[in-house]
Amino acid sequence: MKLKISKKRKWITCSLAVFFIIAGVTAYKAADRYLIEHVEVDLSTSNLTDIAVNSTRSINTSSETYTTTDMSYKSDNKAITIQKVVTGSGSDQLVYFISDIQLADATLLKSAFAKDKFGTNIIQVPTVIASNNNAAFAINGDYYGFRNDGIIIRNGVLYRNSPARQGLALYKDGSMKVYDETSTSGEQLLADSVWNTLSFGPALLENGNIISGINSVEVDTNFGNHSIQGEQPRTGIGIIDKNHFIFIVADGRSRAIQKV
Repeated sequence: MKLKISKKRKWITCSLAVFFIIAGVTAYKAADRYLIEHVEVDLSTSNLTDIAVNSTRSINTSSETYTTTDMSYKSDNKAITIQKVVTGSGSDQLVYFISDIQLADATLLKSAFAKDKFGTNIIQVPTVIASNNNAAFAINGDYYGFRNDGIIIRNGVLYRNSPARQGLALYKDGSMKVYDETSTSGEQLLADSVWNTLSFGPALLENGNIISGINSVEVDTNFGNHSIQGEQPRTGIGIIDKNHFIFIVADGRSRAIQKV
């Protein structure tokens, strides 16, 4: 009888040990995928090429003469106006911001990485990134740090070349185009004078027409990153003419933004 109890206890002990090992491995894999920083390129180090370093560090606007208010910025080569829009009331109230931006040169629209590093799970709020780069205007990017695929070009530098989804290309001539990543490559886009890409989707408008069935469009197939329905923060970009862009930012979760 004692021998049977001893064996049972051993089995329980072994089962618990295996369970905790499996749980620990699973927790580590989840943390490694979604929480632990993985730096692929550190732009603050000195072993990068000049183009990679200078491309993200030339945002400084302190050398130009400008006039500014809480909702506008104007200089010889930039004109930025921001409008706050409030619709609805009570629990149905929606607050969003529309920014109208006109540039003398398309390369004035630049990108900067969280903590000055390219990789996955690297997080920093846009206000800090903007402050670190002396930006006159800034919004969040394209969620590239959650993924490990897509074509990522920033300020004329190719950082990732793994076509996967619909993307947006901003060209040095001030134009912008929605494109299929799987039909091209990062090298070809650079050859075509692409300055920045956003690996995002889906497009809301194409050739001036609203995309049908937008609420059911699958952006990705990986966990937690599917269609765009539901209340989520949203950021949009559009173009009126060459070097004339529109940005829209809406917070779909927090009601605190209504007090801004």
